[in-house]
Amino acid sequence: MHPSIRLELAKRWSEPHREHHGADHLAEVVRAVDLLAALGLTFDVETVRTAAWFHDAIYDVHRADNVERSAALAQRWLAPGTGDRVAEIVMATRDHVAPPGDLEAAVLCDADLSVLGSDPERYDRYARAIRAENLHVPDSEYRRLRSRVLARYQARPHFFATRPARALWETCARSNITRELRSLGRPVAV
Repeated sequence: MHPSIRLELAKRWSEPHREHHGADHLAEVVRAVDLLAALGLTFDVETVRTAAWFHDAIYDVHRADNVERSAALAQRWLAPGTGDRVAEIVMATRDHVAPPGDLEAAVLCDADLSVLGSDPERYDRYARAIRAENLHVPDSEYRRLRSRVLARYQARPHFFATRPARALWETCARSNITRELRSLGRPVAV
């Protein structure tokens, strides 16, 4: 990626309204991508790193099309073939479900969700940061919406698409989400 693009993206990732979706999150995602590569997954690491830089490049809590806009930004800013491929990978983060056979998209989704499988203290900071990004939402509505999102993850057979990610983060992610759902007042399926 050209240094001028990286600089422009770094400015976006440093916007003051980003409590979770900021530079620290980007760094965690890139580290998770590199960790999955180090554990033996064979994928286009540079393309996934580039997709990580673009995946939340546009982040406005008042809009529902951030992923699409971030993917379109990759298409505009990167060379045609690269931009299209990065956009495809970024689009998988909308629901964190990679298309069948798309290992690069699976790795980015897993890396993006890796915070779910972090230690409880880090997870709690993440949950507080998500709430801080959404202070405009009344508490009862936030609890309802956040519970719905977490329950969708909880209902999945696996949070993570790749075996190494499951081995690293699945157990903690289940525990963290169960704990947060309880704190939100939502009944938890066991």
